[in-house]
Formats: sequence, structure tokens, C-alpha cells
Amino acid sequence: MPLFNVYPLYDVTPVSGNGVYVYDEKGVEFLDLYGGHAVISIGHAHPKYVNAVIEQVAKLGFYSNAIQNPLQIELADKIEKLSGCKDYELFLCNSGAEANENALKLASFKTGKSRIVAFRNGFHGRTSAAVAATDNPSIIAPINAQQQVTILELNDISGVKAELEKGDVCAVIVEFIQGVGGLDQGTSDFFEQVYALCKANDTMFIADEVQSGYGRSGKFFAFQYYNVTPDIISIAKGMGNGFPIGGILIHPDIEAKFGMLGTTFGGNHLACAAGLSVLNVIEEQKLIDNVNEMSEYFIKLAKTIPQIKNIKGRGLMLGLEFDFEVGDLRKKLIYEHHIFTGGASNKKLLRILPPLTIRKEHINMFFEALIETLAEVEAKME
Repeated sequence: MPLFNVYPLYDVTPVSGNGVYVYDEKGVEFLDLYGGHAVISIGHAHPKYVNAVIEQVAKLGFYSNAIQNPLQIELADKIEKLSGCKDYELFLCNSGAEANENALKLASFKTGKSRIVAFRNGFHGRTSAAVAATDNPSIIAPINAQQQVTILELNDISGVKAELEKGDVCAVIVEFIQGVGGLDQGTSDFFEQVYALCKANDTMFIADEVQSGYGRSGKFFAFQYYNVTPDIISIAKGMGNGFPIGGILIHPDIEAKFGMLGTTFGGNHLACAAGLSVLNVIEEQKLIDNVNEMSEYFIKLAKTIPQIKNIKGRGLMLGLEFDFEVGDLRKKLIYEHHIFTGGASNKKLLRILPPLTIRKEHINMFFEALIETLAEVEAKME
């Protein structure tokens, strides 16, 4: 049976990984500066992660949410401790799209409204309301387009004010650092005014931290750079270091009711064990400190390369913008230098999303390869 052909694939077949490296079936070593879309947070095959998953699956991998699962409580407490998000409540699911879907559903339940405000170049997932709130018409099917969504420009505070004052908006959903869209950010004034407008107009303020969460931005959550308190925070990619897990943190002002949200696989024993091991490693290895140190070093080197026209993002959620499309550059980095990087809807942007364990020697390897590759690209353009 053939696979449903929805992904353009590079001709690379990873079969194993270790730290910031993956290895193909021929034993070729690749430096991973993309982490499978920011999923690999503590490095491939981290021994504490591997042991936690092995030990848990040997005991109990899954049972339904109809029974007590102390691992869920332990995970919730650990997230609260490391994030500083006191008194929020946790609902666990399986992915970022699911997290945002549940966040939007909860906002609609809470407010009794149905329209969503989202932003240009935003990406929130590929399901129902989440994809309708994503600024990419090519992935929105007619069944999704029935959702009521208004897309505004980042920093358009007058537009947000006008839409919220119509009284039918259940939620404003924001990426504080846009991922797929190309690492754009709103201003502090914009985010804080949007938050105030939500409070004034009975609208839920949703922080989409699916990609920027878990320390990637240099703080546990990217919204923590601003004076805002989200009603709902969605999380996923870095939570399980590759094991499928997602969730939403819910402000205590939102009251739970039986049947309001539900999931079969979300928060299963194996997912919680994986998630706990990630948080333990982040804490024990002081990985958020490492994010800030490595980010500063990376940006310092990037500023020395004249072909880089703009450096975007924060922490280890970074973008290098050029004045040409980077598709061929990415291919050269993969096939000639064995380095994975990412792309974005901005075709001139190279996305850097490495494991949070990355060190200076890995960054040096990247820039040496980048400088060599840029010289080759320029020689061909002459």
C-alpha cells in the first residue's frame, strides 16, 4: 500500500540519534538544528528519557482517563513549579493542534461566543477551528472554513479593538513568536493592549506556546516576556521529546464541568513518564540558562555574516533571513554538510530550532558550513 503523498521528502533516512545528532542507515552523522519542528527538547535518546519510557512501558503504558493516574498530577505539579504559572489547571491531550482545538472550544464554552481573532502568518494546527485560525488558505478545507475567524495584522491594535467591541469574539489566539510564519513578533505594547482589550470585552486570551514553550524562547513560556496573564496556554512540541503529548493550562477563572473536554489517549501513563523526564532534565541540566547562553553566542556569530539581512526570534527559536529564497541553501546544508535546518512560509528564512542541549562547538560547525555554502551560492550567481 503506498503512503498518501502529502509531504515532499528529503532523501535522508534517519535510523538513530544521540544528543544533537542523528544517523542515517549508512551511519552518516547529521547535526540536527531543527529538532523535528522544535520537538526534540533535551536531545535524541537522552538516557534519562529512554529509561523513563522503558520503565513505564514495562509496568503500564496505557489505561483510560476513567481511573486515577498519579503521573498526571505529578506532571501538572512539575509544570507549575518550572513555569511559574501558579494555580492554573492542566488538561492533557496528544498534539499541538489538539491543544489549540481544546483551547478554542473551552473559550467558546466560557464566553458563549463563537468567533475567533487570529493573526497574519499565524499557524495553530491542521484540525477544525485550529486550522481555520491558521493563515494559510491552501490547508483550509471548506468544512473548516465554516468557522468564524477574523485574521488581522500583527500590531494592528485598532483592528483588534474594533473586532472585540462587536461582542461576538470568544478568543484571541496569539503566537508570541510565530513559528511556521517566520519568527515574527508583535510589540510589547501590542500584546499588552490586546490582553487588556480581551479583559474588557469578555474574550479569552489564548497563548499558543506549542512551539515557543518549554524554555525554547529563553523563558519557560514566551508570553512571560510581557505583562500578560493568558486565560489558556497551549503546549505540545517540546513536552515529550518526541513522544506525542500536548495540553492546555487553564486559568482558575474557567470552571470545569464533566464532559466539557475529553480524550482517549491524552495524559496516558507512558506520555506522562516521557513528559516528566523532559522536565526533570530541563531542571537538572539548567537548560533554560543554556538556551540564553547559546542564543547570545549564535546571534553574535550571525551578525558577522553580511549575507544575513535579519535575525529573528528569541532563545533557540531563531530565523536567519536572506535576500534570496533558501531552499537550495537548505539542500546544500543537508546533502553536502549533513546539517538539518528548517524552512518557513517566508521562503527567504532559515529556521533554527535545535535541541536545548546544543553547545558552542555545534554552533561553530553550523556557521563554518554556512559561510562555505554561501560562498558557493554567490559564486554561482556571478
